[in-house]
This record gives sequence, C-alpha cells and structure tokens, in this order.
Amino acid sequence: MSILADKNTRVLVQGITGIQASFHVKRSIDNGTNVVAGTSPNYTQGEHLGVPVFANVREAVKNMPIDASVLFVPARAVKQAVREAVEAGVKLAVSIAQGVPVHDMLEIKAMLKGSQTMLIGPNTPGLMTPNEARLGIFSEDLLHQGSIGIISRASTLTYEGILETNAAGLGQSTVIGLGDDMIIGTDFCPLLEKFMEDDATKAVVLIGKADNAYELQAAECYAKLPHKKPVIAFVAGESLPFASTMGYAADILTHGLTSVQDKKKVLSAAGMTVVDRMNYIHQALADLHLND
Repeated sequence: MSILADKNTRVLVQGITGIQASFHVKRSIDNGTNVVAGTSPNYTQGEHLGVPVFANVREAVKNMPIDASVLFVPARAVKQAVREAVEAGVKLAVSIAQGVPVHDMLEIKAMLKGSQTMLIGPNTPGLMTPNEARLGIFSEDLLHQGSIGIISRASTLTYEGILETNAAGLGQSTVIGLGDDMIIGTDFCPLLEKFMEDDATKAVVLIGKADNAYELQAAECYAKLPHKKPVIAFVAGESLPFASTMGYAADILTHGLTSVQDKKKVLSAAGMTVVDRMNYIHQALADLHLND
C-alpha cells in the first residue's frame, strides 16, 4: 500500500511536451507510473510518449478518468495550471516549479480551500511510491519498496532521508517533498494522518526547516492523533544565525517559537523522536526494531 498515489493512480501531465517533462515522464512510465494523458495547448500531433495529449485539463477529464496531475509548467503558469486542475475536480496535483510568485500562491491557496484538490509543492521533487508511482523528478534508482514514510520540507535533504531509511534496511512506502517555498500547498498534518492509517507504513521520517511554522503545526496534529506510529524528526538550519532569517514579526506569528531549538522541543514534547543530525536517522529507526 501507499498514500496518495500507487500503480493504479491515473496520472495526467500538464505541459507534457516540454523537454524536461518528456525526460522525466518517460522515466516515470518506465518505473511503472500509470500516465494516461497529457496537456499542451498548441500541440497538434495527438499523442506524445504514447499517451493522448489534450489542449487542457477539462478536455482530458471529459475523455478519461484522471486521479492526479503533475505540473511541468513554468513558475508563472502554475496558478492557471492549478486552476484547471481544481475546476476539473482532480484530487491530487504536484507542482515542481521553483519561483512561483508569493501573490500567486496566496491565490492558489484560496482556490484550494473547499476544493477536492490537494496540492503538493511547488518547488518540490514531487512524490513517489517506489516501483508504482513517480509524480515528479525523484531519482527513482535510490528508492526501494519498504515500510518508512518520508515527508520533507527540504528537497535535497529528502534524498538523505531516503539513504538513511535504506541504511536501516527498511526502504520507503511513500516519499513526499512538501516543497521548499515559504507558502506551500499542503503541510505535514494531512500526510501524517494518512501515514498513520497506511498498513504498509511502520514509521515516518519528518524533515523540517528553520523557516515558517509548519513543524509546530505538525507537532500539534501528531499529539492529537488517537493512533500513533513512531515519527523520527529532524529540523535543518540549527547552525544558522537566528537573526539572519527571522525577525520580530516572525516571533509574533509563531508565538515566540521560531528557532530550530524551539521546534525540536515542541516536536519532542508531542511524542516524536528528534535527532540532531541527519545521519542519526538510520540508528533511530534501527532502535525501533521494526523488523523484529
């Protein structure tokens, strides 16, 4: 099992005919992803990479059922691409674009509210269930089917989390990059809940960052869950000078809990195992004796 996407998930690719999209979509198909359609406004050849291409998401949904969409579109086109997915009722959208304008993200958040669509990203490597679904740009050769879920706010560190779970001999159930930007589509909370309900996931690795308050929200959600699986948490950025990235306004917005040290205390108080370095994760997982 997995969360969000598996081998049966019917995937649409928005912007499928681009160079980067073509490269990554082919790799996804080869890895088992069920890519059923693509969109490209001015494409007239009917098919690309063996799948039908439509002018927009609405046309695609009229012709076949779509469960998820991957957005291979430039940053300034993300708002319109998300709008198409939301209006067509697509349940999951993944945006890898970096540099989406903050004002666009505020509008996107308003679109998502009350809709059927969950947005992963932007500025993310995407999400992947090993050998079943690759929605984004993950290096698929690094992932191995297993029992650890990974949710990360730091794209590069996501790969280190993957290597740590491999080192523990446990592999991954689903790996999700939330996105590096200050404003993202989905936070830790709904994904933690889904991992807790997933039979294939025995524990979760949570990777946070110094900016924003998403980790504080994750701690609050986790503490309230009626049924908990172990969570190993790491928060990057502890060595950064506090004043260089945070300020008085940030302190007010997070009720005075803005430093990495504060976040670690809150996550620990919620019941998570907090490690001080990434390379401690595999030992923390080994200590859980999940294979016993």
